[in-house]
Amino acid sequence: MAFRTITNASQTSTAAGSLSKKDDVQVSDLPTDSISKVSFSSQADYMAVASWDNSVRIYEVGVQESFQTQVKGGYHHQGPVLDVCWSTDGTKLFSGGVDNAGRMYDLITSQTTQVAQHDAAIKSVGWVDTPQGGILVTGSWDKTIKYWDLRTPNPVVTVQLPERCYSFDMDYPLMVVGTAGRHVQIFDLTNPGTPHKTMTSPLKWETRVISCIKASGRKGFAIGSLEGRVAIHHVEEKDSAHNFSFRCHRRDLVPNSKDQSLIYAINDISYHPIHGTVSTCGSDGTVHFWDTDARTRLKSFDIAGNSISTTAFNRDGSIFAYAVSYDWSKGHVVATPGSKNNLVLHRCKNEEVKKRLKK
Repeated sequence: MAFRTITNASQTSTAAGSLSKKDDVQVSDLPTDSISKVSFSSQADYMAVASWDNSVRIYEVGVQESFQTQVKGGYHHQGPVLDVCWSTDGTKLFSGGVDNAGRMYDLITSQTTQVAQHDAAIKSVGWVDTPQGGILVTGSWDKTIKYWDLRTPNPVVTVQLPERCYSFDMDYPLMVVGTAGRHVQIFDLTNPGTPHKTMTSPLKWETRVISCIKASGRKGFAIGSLEGRVAIHHVEEKDSAHNFSFRCHRRDLVPNSKDQSLIYAINDISYHPIHGTVSTCGSDGTVHFWDTDARTRLKSFDIAGNSISTTAFNRDGSIFAYAVSYDWSKGHVVATPGSKNNLVLHRCKNEEVKKRLKK
């Protein structure tokens, strides 16, 4: 299938630029190592932060002008924490880490419980509401997906993957899993034990992140890889005309020469909960907001000299969080003890996140 390229930022009315202090506030009391994941509650102004220092921290975020934040709770794994997610009702927080354990933190009791176990690191965690009370989903480097009913100690379903789980996301009943070897498996969560569809990534390099398309009316996902490229792919054949990929997170070595570029990893893809526009961030230290329906870039921010490891919108899309941390895309050799580690809250403007009017 032929892919079309999203319009370059130079062809739009909005140019790249640095974030202003007026729109950005740095979070205090940060983890002491790289931030791996940020996740906002859908029910309250709380933000969970997972880190390579083995910690999960919960911040209360003041949504007024000052953006004041305060640590309200937290807990630890016995190794780096790679992912966090909230229960739909906002009363519980789940995490997975390099200690092979999935843990649950109850915000009402402040108690932490181990609720999942794998034979290797847990890379992704997700929560699915069911009539019986909800299911925790964990994806691991042991090449399995496991579904956990919190009332029982053993997984209710285990699915063997073709390779290590690198990323998954869900928008019920859709779940999309990306593994090593560029495998992509698509699940219908009403039948969670068997992949609905198996395919090869539309991108040529290893998968870094997958995010399900939100607020479009079409089932699909965005996938980012090591090669500075993102693909938008739809599950149903009738929507295949909307499939395309585009370059991003690249720096031209020679001005206006796309053939000589430094190419950076895509670290995260976040969908705006109201408008359905999308952000991407990368190891080049940039954040881009995109209208993928119009195939245009809305805004670019350059955080010079640093990687952006993860991003997230809050529940109404008014706040955008981005972590300035080493992203491990070049391995442990490049990791520098004491390197800069920031978490920043940005107040979103309509022109940055709202879709372009169709002409």
